[in-house]
Amino acid sequence: MKKTVFGIIALLVLLGAAAGYFFLTDGEKPLVTLLPDSPKVSPKREYIVEAADSGSGIRAISVMVVQGDKRITVLDKTFSPSPPQAGEAFTLEGAGLKDGPFEMVITATDNSIHEFGGGNVTEVHKTLTLDSIPPVVGILSQAHNVRQGGVGCIAYSVSEDTESTGIVVGDLFAPGFKLPNGHYACLFPFPVTMEPADFKPRLKAVDMAGNERIVDFRHQAVARKFKADTMNVSDSFLQSKMPQFFEFYPGMNDLLQLYVTVNNDLRRENAKTLRELAAKTAPELLWDKKSFLRLPNAAPMAGFGDRRTYVYQGREIDKQTHMGVDLASLENAQVPAAAGGKVAYAGFFGIYGQAVVLDHGLGLQTIYSHLSQIAVKEGDQVKRGDILGNTGATGLAGGDHLHFGVMVHGIEVSPIEWWDQHWIDDNVADRFK
Repeated sequence: MKKTVFGIIALLVLLGAAAGYFFLTDGEKPLVTLLPDSPKVSPKREYIVEAADSGSGIRAISVMVVQGDKRITVLDKTFSPSPPQAGEAFTLEGAGLKDGPFEMVITATDNSIHEFGGGNVTEVHKTLTLDSIPPVVGILSQAHNVRQGGVGCIAYSVSEDTESTGIVVGDLFAPGFKLPNGHYACLFPFPVTMEPADFKPRLKAVDMAGNERIVDFRHQAVARKFKADTMNVSDSFLQSKMPQFFEFYPGMNDLLQLYVTVNNDLRRENAKTLRELAAKTAPELLWDKKSFLRLPNAAPMAGFGDRRTYVYQGREIDKQTHMGVDLASLENAQVPAAAGGKVAYAGFFGIYGQAVVLDHGLGLQTIYSHLSQIAVKEGDQVKRGDILGNTGATGLAGGDHLHFGVMVHGIEVSPIEWWDQHWIDDNVADRFK
C-alpha cells in the first residue's frame, strides 16, 4: 500500500516538474493577425484582432492607438482559462482620433511563466491613416425603367478606389465593375418573385478605409402579369425521369416523393450553384452588346415567370415558378451560343439535366438546359453562334426542347429583353459609352 502511495506521489511530482519545465521553457511568442489589414481605416469599421498560441494559450490581448500625445486603449481583454486561439472585435469610433496618420500597437501575451511569470509577449506596430469621409458617388445614366423579372443597368462614378460597390436590392447585392474609362457599370435584377412596391434598388460604395455611401437613384418599377399553368405529373413521367436522380437521394424509392424532393431541394441547390458561378464572372464584358441569338426555327413552349401548379392524380403536389423560356424545334437540334463568352459549367446539372452555362462578364450569364449532347467543356471561349450541343430531354424535361435562361449575378431573369436590340441599346449598351 505504501509503495502505491509513494508511486502516485512520485508520478505527480514528475508531472508537475514536466509541466513546470514546459511553462518555463516555452519561449514561442503568440501569433497575431489583424483583419481587415488595410493602410486606411475608418472609425466605424469593425476590426478583429486574433492571437494564437498552441503551447500555453492566450492570456491577454490589448490594442492601443497613438496620435501625437494621445494614447488611447481601445481593447483590453484577459482570458481565463487561456484558449489556444482568441479573437476580439473593436472599432476606433470612441478613440477621438483625427483624420490622418496614427500608430496602432497590438499586444498579445501567452500564459507561460516565461520571463518570471510575465509570459511571452508579441507586440505589433502598424502605421495607419484614419479616413472618416465616405466616397462621393455620381449617377451618370438617366432612365432606369426595370420590368418585374427583368434587368436594370446603371453607370456611375466614385471619387476614390472602392473595396466594394454595386446595387443593393432587398437581400441581394449586385456588384458593379470599373470600366476602362474609370467609371463603373452595374447590371442588377428585379427578381420575378419580388413585388414592385418592394423593388427599391440603392447604390452602395465602400472605400478602401471602410467608409460607406448609400444613395437612392431615379428608377421606375414596371409590374408584369405572369401566366398560370398546370403541370400534370404522370406515373410514366416519374418512371422515365426519376432514375437519373437516384444517386442524389440514395434509398428514396418512392418516385413521387423523389420528384417533389428534386423539384424543391435540388432546385434550390441548383440556384445556389448559379450564384456561385456568378461570383466567378469575368470583370470585363465578354459580349459585344448584340442581341442574343435564339434557337433557330423554334417555337416557344413555356414562358419565363410562368406560375406552375403540379398535379398528380388530381391533387396538387407542388408549386414552382418557371425561370426560363422553353424552345422546341427538331429533335437533337444544334444549340448556338446566344452571345460570346466563356464556358463556366458543362455537365449534368440537376433539374436542368445536361447543361451549359456561359459567362458573358460583369455578372451576365446564360444557361442551355436539357441537352442530349454537350460539345464544349469548362473554360472554352466561344463566339456568338458557336454550337454548344444538341437539344434533348434530360433533367426534368417532359420532351425534347431547350430551356434557355439568362442570369444576372446568379438571379434568373427574363430572356425576352436580351433578344431585343432596341432594349439593349437603350438600357445597357449606352451605359458603356
